[in-house]
Amino acid sequence: MRLAVTGASGFCGAAVARLAAAAGHEVVCVGRRPGPVGEHVQWDAACELPDLAGADAVVHLAAAVGDPPPGRHAEAAFRAVNVDGTARLLAAARGRPVVWVSSASVYQPGPYAGPVREDHPTEGQRGAYGRTKAAGERLALAAGSVVLRPRAVYGAGDRHLVPRLRRVVRGGYAWLPGADVTMSLTAVENLAEACLSALAWPAGAYNIADAVTYRRDAVLSRVLGVPVRHVPVRLVRGLSAIVPSVTRYAVDQLTEGLVLDLTRADAQGYRPRLSLA
Repeated sequence: MRLAVTGASGFCGAAVARLAAAAGHEVVCVGRRPGPVGEHVQWDAACELPDLAGADAVVHLAAAVGDPPPGRHAEAAFRAVNVDGTARLLAAARGRPVVWVSSASVYQPGPYAGPVREDHPTEGQRGAYGRTKAAGERLALAAGSVVLRPRAVYGAGDRHLVPRLRRVVRGGYAWLPGADVTMSLTAVENLAEACLSALAWPAGAYNIADAVTYRRDAVLSRVLGVPVRHVPVRLVRGLSAIVPSVTRYAVDQLTEGLVLDLTRADAQGYRPRLSLA
């Protein structure tokens, strides 16, 4: 098919565009910058209606991402892309199949009694990213789209996750808040395969992650190349009130042990092939 991939110049979007081209699709990369393959159609999600002429389906990955300090300016900037940009994308899609890539950050913060299913509340987020992604996906779900919720996407070309994690390294140790926890992670290749498969899935929300779960301390020690030391959670949460680079959202991501239930995606044939190993 002729497949429009928004945000194809980014980490996840580029993986989807490459996989789609390898599968024989005609790829149109829709965004501010060209993608790694196919045709480029210019689109600023913050202010324009995208040109999807000729596209048979859309995978929407364009998003404002990150963990900015709280404030009206950051909220407005994220909303312009993740909510208003979604509305413009859905209007331009005009009934075409849309796979809208969300995030597990839409889920209400924990603690969690067990693996989180898609019916877990999507409110009470502690940052602009989670709040605006949740608002954007509500529009997508109301329009009959497939919504994918990956957690902590990693892999070659990542410009966000690992750089943020490197901030915890000081003096040859990774200083992590609280005790070790179990968590879900998502290889970017697994997400890309889910995006293409989901073009044929029924509308609704689906968790996406690797088939295995991970122990936080072992993963970060391996990725960062240093041993782990623990810091009391209460101390780190106190710092989040006075140090802009230490946010409640960042602390939550490292302490709450979010594991995703993959039952819904599994029922559609989702079989994640890769793991961190």
